[in-house]
Amino acid sequence: MEQLKIQNLFDLDQTIARELFEGKSYPWEVLPEIGSFILELGATLSPEEYEVREENIWIAKTAKVAPSAYIHGPAIIGKDAEIRHCAFIRGNAIVGEGAVVGNSTELKNVVLFNKVQVPHYNYVGDSILGYKAHMGAGSITSNVKSDKTLVTVKMKDMQIGTQLKKFGAMLGDNVEVGCNSVLNPGTIVGRNSNIYPLSSVRGFVPKNSIFKKEGEIVSKNASVQPEISRA
Repeated sequence: MEQLKIQNLFDLDQTIARELFEGKSYPWEVLPEIGSFILELGATLSPEEYEVREENIWIAKTAKVAPSAYIHGPAIIGKDAEIRHCAFIRGNAIVGEGAVVGNSTELKNVVLFNKVQVPHYNYVGDSILGYKAHMGAGSITSNVKSDKTLVTVKMKDMQIGTQLKKFGAMLGDNVEVGCNSVLNPGTIVGRNSNIYPLSSVRGFVPKNSIFKKEGEIVSKNASVQPEISRA
C-alpha cells in the first residue's frame, strides 16, 4: 500500500496543482475534485502570466495552442505548454508547464504534471501523469470497466476499493509507456518504469521496472538479479 501513496509516485513541486493533493493519501482520491480545484485556482492566476479564453479556461501567455485545437473548460494550460493540431481537451484538465498534448489526443478529468508528453493519438481520461511521463503513439488509458462496476486497484493478492466508476491510470514520474498500449482501469505505474509497446496493463507495476507482458515485470536494477513480479 505504501508504494501507491502520492509521495511515492509524484514530485509535487512539478505541478501547479500541489494543493489538490494535500491531505490525500492515494492519488485517485483527487479525481472527483479536479474540476472544482481548477475553478478555485484559475481565479487566483496572474493576468500578467495567464489569459482567460472563454469561460473557465486559463492559458499561459507563453503556451502554444494550435488554432485547430479544442479546449473546453474548466482547464488550465501551463507555461510553455504545447497544444497541437486537433487536440481535444474536454474539460477538468490541468496541463503542466512544458507539457505536450499532441495531434488528436483527447484529455478528460486529468492532471498532467510538468513536462508530460502525450503527443500522438492518445486518450487520457480520469488519470494523473507524473513529471516527464510519456505515452507513446496510440497508447490510451481505459477509464471504465466493461461491466461498469466500481474500479479496484489490484496489488499482488490485494484488491483496494476506490469507490470510483471512472478511473484510468496513475503514472509516476518518468514513466514511459510504449506505443499502442492499453492501461486498464485502476492501473498504477511506479516511478521510472517502462511499459513495452502493445501491452495490456492492469494492476500495479512497481517503480524502476519493465513491464514486458502480463505476469512478467522485470527489475531495471542491474546490480541485483532481476525479479519477476506476479502483481
